Amino acid sequence: MSGPQLDFFAVRRYTGEKWEDLSDAVAVEEPLELRVGTAAESVPLSVMMRTPGHDLELVRGWLHAEGLLGAVSTISVLPGAPNVLLLEGDTATLLAAQRGSVTSSACGVCGSGSVERLMLRVAAPVWTAPPLSPAVIRKLPELLRTAQPAFQASGGLHAAGVFEASGRLLHAFEDVGRHNAVDKVVGAALTQLPLSNRVLVTSSRAGFEIVQKALLAGVAVVVTVGAPSSLAVETAISLGLTLVGFVRGERFNVYAGAERLNLG
Repeated sequence: MSGPQLDFFAVRRYTGEKWEDLSDAVAVEEPLELRVGTAAESVPLSVMMRTPGHDLELVRGWLHAEGLLGAVSTISVLPGAPNVLLLEGDTATLLAAQRGSVTSSACGVCGSGSVERLMLRVAAPVWTAPPLSPAVIRKLPELLRTAQPAFQASGGLHAAGVFEASGRLLHAFEDVGRHNAVDKVVGAALTQLPLSNRVLVTSSRAGFEIVQKALLAGVAVVVTVGAPSSLAVETAISLGLTLVGFVRGERFNVYAGAERLNLG
């Protein structure tokens, strides 16, 4: 599925000495409903607020993070409803995990997980590549920006990308929600899981939900342009994830897993 990532609105802009009337690009945010059952009979599972585009990757990544991907046999667009995806499979398992609420584009897991639960589902990520060069780490946000055309136009979208240790970009997606962008990346790379020797880069801060999704995908290194939360750092330390934040210009902070970096 795809759809417009940007909409345009008439605005009045003040530039210090005068007003201008112009058209401004704004990131699109729309609901995506997930239903369980068949085309003839289905029940609601969840509503996700997201930027349209790559909805199948988004949902696959979300299902993987929730531990529900194995309960789904097919994902399809509900006939006549382009913003509704139908999940067919183990209905009982899917409905048992039903949130019964809207998943916003900002909240991520919204407290549905915990470090203790996560520890039961993941092993320490594998890293067999050479230590990461600080020069590569500093360039990653800039390399990700080259794959953010909607952000360049609107300034209102987050991005997530998966890179090789050399700095080569493998997958990148944009969305109004930072965790949605990560779900899209994971959903696109499902056949490549676990993402050993891969670096997840996000244009946002690193909350617990970003670290959780990275660990569940087997990612060993997370790099963000923003700050991590305390729970993200604690989780990274507990589960052996390298967490790098505030990557801006020549600077960055290593909060956990410094052994994977070339610090010499």
